[in-house]
Amino acid sequence: MTDAFVRMLAIITATFLSMKIAVLALARREGTRLDACQTLMFLGWFGMRPALFTRREECEGGVALLLKGLRAFAAGAILFAVAHAFSSIYLALPALSLMLHFGIFDIVAGIYRMHGMAVTELFRSPLRARSLTEFWSRRWNIGFSEMISTLVQRPLRRVSANGALYASFLASGLLHELAISVPVRAGYGLPTLYFLIQGALVAFEKKTARTYGRLWTLFWLAAPLPLLFHPPFIRGIVWPLVG
Repeated sequence: MTDAFVRMLAIITATFLSMKIAVLALARREGTRLDACQTLMFLGWFGMRPALFTRREECEGGVALLLKGLRAFAAGAILFAVAHAFSSIYLALPALSLMLHFGIFDIVAGIYRMHGMAVTELFRSPLRARSLTEFWSRRWNIGFSEMISTLVQRPLRRVSANGALYASFLASGLLHELAISVPVRAGYGLPTLYFLIQGALVAFEKKTARTYGRLWTLFWLAAPLPLLFHPPFIRGIVWPLVG
């Protein structure tokens, strides 16, 4: 495990907990209060809706979600083994995403639902998105979207809807700088540029009020991806994992 990888984990953990505390403080101000046990449950979840933890209820689909996560994790582990055998970055990144985003996150969601917490999937069939707007707001990392909406978009929307949109993507870029560029101490500005491009394209979609389809969506997500996962990050974090 490299120093850069350890720094990345430490930064992500500290940032995640800081955002959790900020969301909790805002929720408390709006009347949502959690006891100590509920707070711990909320802190252990990757979403950003404290209200889900104020009560327990009958939640269906927990076992199915758990099994779905286990299958995704297993598929990701197999794919990562292949990536390791062939030293392939192109296989390693989707393998890691399968294990984390569609594996561990769904496993935790399933366990929470089995214990009466009405959490839902955070990654909701992202490849089905027919626009970048749909992808970023309703399908990819819903917990992150909830956080940005709560801490950035909602407060600024009262002043300017367009400004709130760009501020949200700017904040996303800066947070990814912390997780991607800072650990390897290089590549600064590239993740932010990636998210500013996404923000401009989402603004374009909203202005034209059209749905451009899956090909448009996948192209604009993938084409600038080297800005997000830039060479210093690949060299400092991913290559050592692949071996």
